[in-house]
Amino acid sequence: MHAIHSRIGQRRTRSQVARARVARPKMHVTKQVFSLGLLYAHALAIEHEAQARYREFADHMADRGNDSVAQLFTVLAESETEHARHLAKKGLSVKIPPLAPEQYAWLDSGAPLPEARAFVYSMMTPRLALQIALLAEERSKAFFERVGAESRHADVRKLAGELARDEMARVTWVKQALARQPQPYQPNETQPGDPTIEQRT
Repeated sequence: MHAIHSRIGQRRTRSQVARARVARPKMHVTKQVFSLGLLYAHALAIEHEAQARYREFADHMADRGNDSVAQLFTVLAESETEHARHLAKKGLSVKIPPLAPEQYAWLDSGAPLPEARAFVYSMMTPRLALQIALLAEERSKAFFERVGAESRHADVRKLAGELARDEMARVTWVKQALARQPQPYQPNETQPGDPTIEQRT
């Protein structure tokens, strides 16, 4: 990790470095969603990835004694699992093509190296975990909104609208959970730096 600058405004805490590494969930769509089956494929990939990440977050928080936040992520994981089941059942009559799961990697722009992943989790606070979740849910919502706006097919637009509304409900829920978390320490001229970590020059 880069040395922390000594001047206020240039100083970066370890949590800020971790946030910079994880706060860019990848969701690249290389071709237009032109069919109902392809939309189902993208939606299911998003649900399965979110469910897996929320389970990891819940376990991580529980291991560190943050039981209330662990429960929040457990509820989110269960919600994603139930929604994936509902989508799979709803799409039984639709031919759903295979979709590469790496298109929905949350932690950076691709599969992270084990040491990078360990670093992210070692720095992860309840607030940071919720911020990651919020950004991912917002990007999922934006994706479905874009599909709905660009598609020429009524069935695709209808499903995309339903999926966007589902994501909006989760965005609201995560925002409410985030609002209940303590605000992070903000350095100022009289109290520079973060007193919870060792500063390096």
